Amino acid sequence: MNPAGSDALLALRHVLEASRALPALLGVVAVGESFAVDTRVPRPSGRLLSPFEFWPDWLFYAPVALQWAACALRYRSLTLPTAANPGIKTGGLVGESKTEILDMVQGEVRELIAPYASFTVTGDASADLSAALAAMADGHLAFPVVAKPDLGCNGTGVRIVADTAELAQWLAAFPRGERAVLQTLLTEEGEAGLFYIREPGAPAGRITSITLKYAPEVVGDGVATLETLIRRDPRAGRLTHLYLPRLADHLAEVPPSGERVRLVFTGNHVKGALFRDGTDHATAALAAAVERVAAAIPDFHFGRFDVRFASIAALRRGEGFRIIEINGTGSEATHVWDPDMTLRAAWAAELAHFGASWRIGAANRARGAQPTPLAELWRLWRQHKRLMARYPMNS
Repeated sequence: MNPAGSDALLALRHVLEASRALPALLGVVAVGESFAVDTRVPRPSGRLLSPFEFWPDWLFYAPVALQWAACALRYRSLTLPTAANPGIKTGGLVGESKTEILDMVQGEVRELIAPYASFTVTGDASADLSAALAAMADGHLAFPVVAKPDLGCNGTGVRIVADTAELAQWLAAFPRGERAVLQTLLTEEGEAGLFYIREPGAPAGRITSITLKYAPEVVGDGVATLETLIRRDPRAGRLTHLYLPRLADHLAEVPPSGERVRLVFTGNHVKGALFRDGTDHATAALAAAVERVAAAIPDFHFGRFDVRFASIAALRRGEGFRIIEINGTGSEATHVWDPDMTLRAAWAAELAHFGASWRIGAANRARGAQPTPLAELWRLWRQHKRLMARYPMNS
């Protein structure tokens, strides 16, 4: 989700501005439509970008805001989706700890989680580096590792660190008093987001969305600078505001002929990653594999598993994948950012998924789960926005 729209709470803030936006769409409920697209060839539509991918958040999320208001009236609660995953703080809507969720996964499926370690940054450079290296030793981690905040979203603050010098530099820019996470840098080439929904009382859930994520690249010719390569690339040249600031220290470099330069590491579309709809790869075997992990998390009903995988064929067999993160109610079915996705289909998917969070929250409330109070949710959201502004630039 876009930075200002990273959770449905923000959509509520824009409900007045959204009041003019297509209220009839509130009746659309289709989930997980299959768009069989070869992600390695040009788009059938000829699009390089989604036509609405960088719309203002108040505009794209207007139907979600209207749905939020309608559901709040229907269910007599402004925060009911926070009860969708009772075992996770706020259900995973905002303010949840990445490592606390991963820590819940125990048993034999624990091996599917990419190894990680966490510690609190104090602001003392020497002590912080010592704590980080000790955490790496305890977690059997070795450089390079992925450094990221324990509380965060949209890939903000995420960076690959290759050695102690880069780790120290990242720690120096990290807000003191907050927890940092170091995680194994997985070698699997594929990256995907697998959205999972299980109705309370149902024996198993289902995969409702698969997003295949690709890192944009430019290829050196031995003559042009990196900046020139980015500016003349058909897609990257339209997103220079995302790539140039992040790569400022390397823009004057001339990549050798044939060298592929990755423009972003973080698999997030707001950071410039390329998303493709892969929902047609949701096989029974993959659903069963995801179910084993979801079942290991107490009372988990709604969220997205971010994974890296060896190949599409292996993923379809439910094999060869490792989990990077598990996200709750605040996560999004990100296949909507496929350039070939129509606005109507994207809004249908958004409304269906967020609508399910209300329905599941209501069922869990009937079983005794309590939604997060609005005042607490607002406090956590404000804290979240302050932290997002203070995290180091991502890679």
